[in-house]
Amino acid sequence: MRLNNGRWREVLTGVAVTVVMAGVYMVQPHFLTALNQKVYDSILALTTRPNTSGVPVIVDLDEQSLARFGQWPWPRYRVAILLEKIRRLGADVVGVDIIFAEPDRTSPREIQKNLRNDLSIAVDFTGLPDALMDYDQVLANRLAAGPFVLSYKFFAESADDLGSDCRIHPVSTAIVARAGTPQGIPLMFNPTSVVCNIPVLAEAAGASGFINIAVDSDGIYRKVPLVMKWKDAIYPNLALAVFMRTTGIDNLALKVDPHGLEALRIGPTTVPVDSRGNLLIHYRSASRAFPYYSAADVLEDNLPEGIFNAKAVFIGATAAGLKDYRATPLNAASPGVEVHATVLDNLLLGDFISRPDWVTGMEFIIVWLSGVLTIVWLLWARARWSVVGVILGGGIVWGGSILCFRNTGIFVSPLWPLITLSICFVLLTVLKFWREESEKRFFYTAFSRYVSGTVVDELVKSRRELSLDGQEKDVSVLFCDLRGFTDLSERLAPNQVSELLRTCFTPMTRSIINSGGTMDKFIGDSIMAFWNAPLDVPVHQAVAVGTALDMLDEMKRLNVSFKQDFGITLGVGIGIHSGLVRVGNMGSEDLFDYTVIGDNVNLASRLEALTKTYGLSLLVSETVRRACGTGFVFQEVDTVRVKGKQAPVTVYTVYRDHAEGPSAKELAKWDSMLALYKKGQFAAALAALAGLRQDHRDLQLYRIYTQRCREFATRPPGENWDPIFVLNSK
Repeated sequence: MRLNNGRWREVLTGVAVTVVMAGVYMVQPHFLTALNQKVYDSILALTTRPNTSGVPVIVDLDEQSLARFGQWPWPRYRVAILLEKIRRLGADVVGVDIIFAEPDRTSPREIQKNLRNDLSIAVDFTGLPDALMDYDQVLANRLAAGPFVLSYKFFAESADDLGSDCRIHPVSTAIVARAGTPQGIPLMFNPTSVVCNIPVLAEAAGASGFINIAVDSDGIYRKVPLVMKWKDAIYPNLALAVFMRTTGIDNLALKVDPHGLEALRIGPTTVPVDSRGNLLIHYRSASRAFPYYSAADVLEDNLPEGIFNAKAVFIGATAAGLKDYRATPLNAASPGVEVHATVLDNLLLGDFISRPDWVTGMEFIIVWLSGVLTIVWLLWARARWSVVGVILGGGIVWGGSILCFRNTGIFVSPLWPLITLSICFVLLTVLKFWREESEKRFFYTAFSRYVSGTVVDELVKSRRELSLDGQEKDVSVLFCDLRGFTDLSERLAPNQVSELLRTCFTPMTRSIINSGGTMDKFIGDSIMAFWNAPLDVPVHQAVAVGTALDMLDEMKRLNVSFKQDFGITLGVGIGIHSGLVRVGNMGSEDLFDYTVIGDNVNLASRLEALTKTYGLSLLVSETVRRACGTGFVFQEVDTVRVKGKQAPVTVYTVYRDHAEGPSAKELAKWDSMLALYKKGQFAAALAALAGLRQDHRDLQLYRIYTQRCREFATRPPGENWDPIFVLNSK
């Protein structure tokens, strides 16, 4: 495909867009990052897998529970009862998504203290066992006796009274650092304070984990930090702590480099985290992906025995008044406890969402490919296919991202290539439309003088290239000359000459154009035309011959009026030859004509000149006769060697049928005479010619051959004679 100036403009525009988009991708502006997050959410929603490991379940502090057992917070002894009943139902481990940051104010001992301090009243709970005087201790005793994991929350804000007496549980961690990694773990979230459970509970529990969830700038919870560093120790997320209790793993391995966390390994499982230790959460569904059980049903023993066998139970709240809801990619208000259950399920199944380091390079390459392929496609394709191709390309990018996400869990963003593709499409389509409109105007300007409007329309549709160099093509070339016009023009005023030419040329030109021919030029009282360029014309030789006969008919019609107006008639000489020529816009960069050049063009001109010699109106070459087949009546005229060509050419005159030209009998006699002439039997040829002139027509052609035969009969040409007539003039 040749690139003209317009196409180069499109290429450069497309390349510029691609370069800019590659730069934008590296910069990652905020508004596009936010849009990319929405794209991620859409792909996650399209690829959700409702199937879970079956291990996480949720005991729900729901509206039913609050209605039956009173508003929250409940007395700690009731929480202890809830934990015990969950354990008895078979739970392997229980994660408590509740922070007990203050002592239970409903404990008898707390009531005694508050009444004494506030009202100076001494209350004696006679008969109440000492073990029930402190509900926090009741809960602590229960925590110490079971597989319970408490929760706490880190904060970035520093506060002297936060975390000073906290008892939280770090995890044994092996840290493998690459060479050049600074002290500590770069980029890992390092909180400065913590809200945790009161010491009596924290010390009783065997494990705990933080409940922080990373929120993005749009308020959506897409990821969760699995580990944080506080006071030179590594602490696990609640779900990770529950996972470690479930699997019996008690240590982690962290691989770090100068850019932060590189990998997190828990036993045999490698978890794909980002440099800050965040795991992308693979949400299962919009809501309630895990079994929910009301805390009221647990407390009232409404659940079947063993229902929590081999389960990891999370205790959390969905009651509206407790407001523990999070906006996730799949749900604007998902219970916070379900986020922890989902993270545990991800760890158990290992179906993580990840973005390895190489994804950035791949997305960068895809941006370039989408730009380059869009440029190539839009340059090659028509308007309709351009749209189809771009839609298909966008579908491939989008579908490929979905397939990659579904099958591997790797998120390769389709946003950047889609933006590149879209911008390239819009800008290049506008430029292409502008270029094509310019080309249309060019085609109409370049060809409307030569061919019919229909042909110009076809040229516009086919988008044939016009070049100054042209192309090699087989065409039929016609030259037409008005006989007797010079004598007539000497008797007329200049304006009458112009009018006469217009009168003659108009119907002839229409015949040429209507047949699909191309008007090349007017040369004084001559016309030059050709067929099969710029558009292909089937059997163009026959079309050219038919058009020539139409032109002769038009001249006969015009001669009727010329005889009346001027007292004379005009003759026409037409020569037609077909062959390979150079066709195209010939001329300078600024001025040019669409024309044909070459030896075959010159031969057509020589044939037109020969018509005067033989007294005929139309001569065609052997090439034309063979291509036309039997559609016309051809009469062989002579074999000539024209000036400038060594190879002889057999020429013919043409008629539509025998009624218009020689009868079949006359033509047979003529062919017999030619055979005698070519054999050198001139006396016999003379006798045949005499019969032709007497019985049929006395043509100038017959008289020419009569003269030749007489001369050759008188002065024989010799043994090396050939029947080729040499034309020494143009």
